[in-house]
Amino acid sequence: MTPRPILTAVGRRRAWLLGVAVLVIAGGLLVHALGSGAVADFTADALYAVLIYVLVAFLLPRSTSLAVAGIALAFCVAIELFQLTGVPSALSEVFPPARLVFGTTFAPVDLIAYALGTGLTWAADAAVRRVSRPRR
Repeated sequence: MTPRPILTAVGRRRAWLLGVAVLVIAGGLLVHALGSGAVADFTADALYAVLIYVLVAFLLPRSTSLAVAGIALAFCVAIELFQLTGVPSALSEVFPPARLVFGTTFAPVDLIAYALGTGLTWAADAAVRRVSRPRR
C-alpha cells in the first residue's frame, strides 16, 4: 500500500499561493505607508494586480496560468472602471479601508500597472509550473 502524500499538488499550490499573498499584502501595505508619488502609486497598483492574480489562482488552482491572468486582469479593469461611477469614492468616505480595495478615482495609468503586474505574475507562475511539473 502506497502512503498518500500529506499535501496533494493542489494543496501544495494553494499553500504556496497563500504565502505569496501574505508577502504581496505586506509589500503593498509597505508601499502604501512609506511611498508617495507616481512611482509608489504605480507600484501599489501593480501589486494589487499581483494579489488579485494570486487570489484567483488560489480559488481556481487547476486553471491554466493564462486563464488566471485573464480573469485577474478583467477584475482589475472592472474595478478601475467602477471608479468612474463615484461609488468607490463615496464608500471610502464611509468606510476608509474600502479605498484599499476599490480605490477612489479613475486613472488610465492604473490600467498599465494592472497589465504589467498581471503579466509579470503570469510569466512567473507559468515558469514555476513548467519547472515543477513532474517529469514523465
